[in-house]
Amino acid sequence: IQSMEELGSGFFLAMHDMEIRGAGEVLGEGQSGDMTEVGFQLYNDMLTEAVSALKAGREPDMDAPLKATTEINLHLPALMPAQYCADIHERLSLYKRLASAETAEELDELQEELIDRFGKPPEPTRVLLETHRLRLRARELGIRKMDATHEHISFQFRPEAAIDPARVIAIIQRDQRFRLAGPDRIRMAAQSEDLQRRMVHIREALILLFPISG
Repeated sequence: IQSMEELGSGFFLAMHDMEIRGAGEVLGEGQSGDMTEVGFQLYNDMLTEAVSALKAGREPDMDAPLKATTEINLHLPALMPAQYCADIHERLSLYKRLASAETAEELDELQEELIDRFGKPPEPTRVLLETHRLRLRARELGIRKMDATHEHISFQFRPEAAIDPARVIAIIQRDQRFRLAGPDRIRMAAQSEDLQRRMVHIREALILLFPISG
C-alpha cells in the first residue's frame, strides 16, 4: 500500500490483491477463487468458453481443451528484434496481439500498424507474421502440426481434417516428392533456403492436398 501513492494506483492495488487471494467465485459468495491456480488469461478464457457453451444450450466441458493447438515451425528466426521495436513491454504486447489474432484480416491490420509505427519489418518479423498466418490456415484445414525445413515440409493432420485419403494416395503415386510419414502425416521433399521459397512450397502443398480451399 505504501508503494502505491500515485493517482490511479487503486487499480494496481486491486490487481495485486486478486493475484494473492484469487478472483473469487464468479457464481458464488466465496471471496477467494481459483484464478491464481491457472493464471488470469486462462481463467478468462475458461470463463468465456463456459458462458458461450451455456448460451448455446450446452453443458460446459471443463476437461476439454479450450482450443485445438496448432504448431508451426518454419525453422527460421521468428521474432521482433530490439532494433526494430526497442520497448520490451510494447514487444510483449504485440506478441500477445499476434497470438490472439483470429482472422487473416486482424493479422493484416497488425502488419500495417507495424509498418506505420516501426517501418518495414525485418526478416525475423516477416517470419513471425507468416507463422501466425499459417497457424490460422492450418487450424482451419485441420492440420495439427506443420514443420518446414530447408529440405522438406511435413504435415500432421487431426482426425477431423477435411482431407480425402484417396487424393493423398493419388498424389503420392504421381508425385515422388510426397510420401507418408505415419498414419496421420505426409511429407513433401522441398529445397528452400529462405522464407520466400519455403512459403511457395507450403502453398503448393496445401493447394495439392486441399484443392477446394486453395
